[in-house]
Amino acid sequence: MRNKEEIMEAIRGEVIVSCQALPEEPLHSPFIMGRMALAAYLGGAKGIRANSVVDIREIRTTVDLPIIGIIKKVYGENEVFITPTMKEIDELMEEGVDIIALDATERMRPDGLTITELFPVIREKYPDQLFMADCSTFAEAKEASRLGFDFVGTTLSGYTSYTRDRQLPDLDLIKEILEKIETPLIAEGGISTPQELKAVMDSGVFSAVVGSAITRPMEITKKFIDAVKK
Repeated sequence: MRNKEEIMEAIRGEVIVSCQALPEEPLHSPFIMGRMALAAYLGGAKGIRANSVVDIREIRTTVDLPIIGIIKKVYGENEVFITPTMKEIDELMEEGVDIIALDATERMRPDGLTITELFPVIREKYPDQLFMADCSTFAEAKEASRLGFDFVGTTLSGYTSYTRDRQLPDLDLIKEILEKIETPLIAEGGISTPQELKAVMDSGVFSAVVGSAITRPMEITKKFIDAVKK
């Protein structure tokens, strides 16, 4: 089991690949996500972001890389679905992941709490765990840093109702966070080409996550087809 310093050094300046498939997607399967993680590892990835305990468990049998774990869970009409409540935190802790990521936006959560109310409870319960804040704005990243998250991420820029107009990858947000917040920044969201990834990494981020552009062939195919049909 890696300690916190070893985990951070393993992903510093490196690329993390998100291996996820939703239930409605053809690749939705722990076995397939395990093989996807292996392919990412063989391609040079130094970390994996994964959704659900079953996928994480399978991935850990195929690669020995730091894992950013999440649980996507929809509660009714609530918009927060990335590790939204303490229940999902507990499940990830029980399985054991290197970093737990959760929605750290300003939105009210399914349990009626804000991140400002919930995270201190999480931190008190699990003081030695590394946590990543999935944010969509600078204000959210600043608050996450104040709350004591170990990493801030740009994961949700462009995916909240109040950031839908943002161009991805959100280089402006990345730049502002790097200039004004000391908490390590993991850039994530909309990194679609090697050139975009290089621009993000050159900006000085701690590390970066690439997902759909590598591991979601259905979405990749749609982009090619859309380009032809337009």
